[in-house]
Order: sequence, then C-alpha cells, then structure tokens
Amino acid sequence: MAPSIGICEDDADLRSVVERALTDEGFTVKAVATGREALKAFATTEYDALVLDVGLPDADGRDVCQALRAGGVVTPVLFLTARDAVVDRVAGFRAGGDDYLTKPFALVELVVRVQALVRRGARPDVQRAGGLTLDPTTHTAATAHGSVLLTPTEFRLLGALAAEPGAVVRRRALVQAGWPEGATVHDNTLDSYLARLRRKIRDLETAGTIVTVRGVGYCLR
Repeated sequence: MAPSIGICEDDADLRSVVERALTDEGFTVKAVATGREALKAFATTEYDALVLDVGLPDADGRDVCQALRAGGVVTPVLFLTARDAVVDRVAGFRAGGDDYLTKPFALVELVVRVQALVRRGARPDVQRAGGLTLDPTTHTAATAHGSVLLTPTEFRLLGALAAEPGAVVRRRALVQAGWPEGATVHDNTLDSYLARLRRKIRDLETAGTIVTVRGVGYCLR
C-alpha cells in the first residue's frame, strides 16, 4: 500500500504543486486548506506523514500540530513556513514538529524530507488524557460535557501536558512551550497559569486533572 501524506496549505497553487509532486512519487495524498479542515481530516485517519503550513488563515500551524499531538496523533510533521528565524524553528519543534522547510523551497527537497519522515515514522500506542479535545482555531478545550475558552498561553501549556499524558512535564519545558524564546517567566507566573487551567478543566467535568509534582513540574492524569 502506498504511504499516505496529509497536506495543509492555504495557498491553492502551492498546495496543488506539492500534492502533484508527492503523488508523482507514489504517495496517496489528502490536501486541505485550513487548520479546521486539518484537525478534522488528520485526527481521525492515520497518515504516514503530515505537511503543515505555519501561516494558515484560521490558525497557527504549530497550534494545529500541538492539538493533534494532544489528541494522540504521533504522525511525523514537516512544517512549511516563510519565517526562517531560529526562534520560529525552535517553536515549531517544541510544538511537536519533526522537520522544518522554509519557503521558497525546491520540490525535490520537500519530497526527500517527506520520504525520510515516512521511513522513520513509527506509530506507537498512544494514551489519551482525560477525554480532552483541543481546537487551535478557537483556542478551546472540550469534552463531552462542554468547552472552555483558553488564552493562547493556556492553550500551549495544556497542549504540552496533554501531549504527554501521565508523564511529568518539567517546569522549564512548560515555560518553553508557553512563552516565546528568551521571555522572562517567574515561577509564580507559571503556577498561576496552571492553577487557572486546573479550574477550567474541573469545570469541564473531565476525568483528567493537572497534578503538581513539587520541585519538578506538572502532570495531566
């Protein structure tokens, strides 16, 4: 069976060119244009690799990736972006990306990078945390009991916790996930955000809760 690739790129011309290039290499391709479409398509079907544009019209592609990771999607992700600053690349990797390609790019390089991701992209068993669904297009967290609006920082922090359900995420890693590179974040600032997140999750009546591991970090169980 041909490897399957998911693409999310809002530029119709570029999306068509990338889709054709990957199809010509023998891949089965599903292409969408928005973050909302990507969540719907890529969270419910298994793919061998995903190609996500960072600058989507309705969401940041890195937030889409983080939401997919939080929902249990472990498919390797290649980000496409017009921004080549180190801080942007670092943010992409911290959001759960596996590779980064700057526009404009050569199609042959994109194909080779996708092939490399497919070769190393295993699908381990994944746990879900507390029945939470994260939506980067609305910055909400939802369960069967309802949804709650999150600030961008709250969304990134919850995404980092939900991506590793049951594992302790260290304070430094949470700061890196929640704030831009180089930002000064005091201990009580992080604690305040996590306390607010804990209250919001409690309102959703989810089975998951944020547990404090003193001196180390936090855990979503």
